[in-house]
Amino acid sequence: MWVITRLLSSVVLKGPYRLICGHPGPLPGFELRFVHCTRRRCGPIPAPDAVDMDALYTQEQRAVILRVLNTAPESELVTVKLLRGRKAANILEHRSRHGPFKDLESVLHVPFLKHRNAVVVFNSILNPGETTERKKRKTQLVKFIRPEMTKAQLKASSIVSIVCGTNKIAWAHMHREMTVLDWQQQECSSFMNGTYMASSYLDDISDVVSNLPPADFYVVEKTGVSVHNVTLFPVMAHLRTVEAMLFALLNQRREVGALPKVLNMLRTAVGRHFDLMVGESRTSGARAVRRMMTESVTREGPRVTFPRELLLRYRGAFQMSSRSKGEELCDALLQAVAFYELLAE
Repeated sequence: MWVITRLLSSVVLKGPYRLICGHPGPLPGFELRFVHCTRRRCGPIPAPDAVDMDALYTQEQRAVILRVLNTAPESELVTVKLLRGRKAANILEHRSRHGPFKDLESVLHVPFLKHRNAVVVFNSILNPGETTERKKRKTQLVKFIRPEMTKAQLKASSIVSIVCGTNKIAWAHMHREMTVLDWQQQECSSFMNGTYMASSYLDDISDVVSNLPPADFYVVEKTGVSVHNVTLFPVMAHLRTVEAMLFALLNQRREVGALPKVLNMLRTAVGRHFDLMVGESRTSGARAVRRMMTESVTREGPRVTFPRELLLRYRGAFQMSSRSKGEELCDALLQAVAFYELLAE
C-alpha cells in the first residue's frame, strides 16, 4: 500500500498539465483515465496436484491398478510407462517395507511417483495396448528431420550420420541396404578448450569434413539441450557452434533452390526408436550396438551388416569397462539405422 501512496504523491494531474516529480509540462495526446483497483483476499492457494487420486478412477479400475502394483514382478513393472529403471525398484522396495498398497493415494509415497507421474502410470496399466499404439503412431508421424522433407525427397543410396561430442566427432557411412561402409571418429583438440576460438574450431572441423566420404545426405544429430539450463550452457554453445560450421562447410557447394544436403535429426527421435528414453533423458545405446554387431556374425539376415575389419576394430570398444565407451560412435550408428528404418515405416 505504501508503494501506491508514494507513486500517487509524485503525480499530480491538473487540466492539460501534469506535474511529475516537481517538473510541469504539457503532455499532448494524453487524457485522464480512471483505473479501477480491486482488492483480493489473501489466503492459501491450493496446489494444482492436490487431488484425491482414488476419486479419479472407478472401483474396478482401482482394483486393476492395485493388483498390478502389488503383485507384478520387476520384469512386468518395467513394461509400464515411466516405470523403467529406479521407479520400478522403488515400488518393490516400498512393498517389502510397508506391505501392499491399500489405495492409490498410498502410491504417492513412492519416491519419484508424484501426482502427474502416477496418473501416467495408472493409465498405462489400464490401457497398455493403447499406450503402445499411441507411442508407435507418434513416432511414425513425428517430423524428426529438419528441415522438413517428404519421404520421396529423403530417398538416398547412402548417408553419413554425424554426431558431435565434447572433444570428438564421430560418423557412420551407411548404405540403404543397412550395410556399414565406414565408421570412425576423430579427436578435436580445440573443442571446449578455454575460450571458443572460431579459427581453432574451424581448423578441426574442416579437417573432419575433409575425411568424410561422399553421400547423398549428411545427417547431423540435433540435441535437446535447453537454452534455459544455465549449467549446460557451455555445452550447448559448443554443440551449436560445431553444428553451424558443419552445415556451412558441407553445404558450401549447394546450388540455389536445390534440396538441402545437410539435415538435422532429432536425438530424442532416435532414442524413442530404440527405446532408450527414460523420461526426457536418453540412456546409452552401447547395448543395442553390441547386439547388432553380434547378430551381424551369428544371424543370416542381420539388422545391420558390418565389414569384418570394423567388427575387429570395435569389438571391445563398447564395453562398460572401456575407457571411452565410444558413445559418439554408438550414437552415429544408431542415428543412421533409425534414419532408414523410420523412413521405411
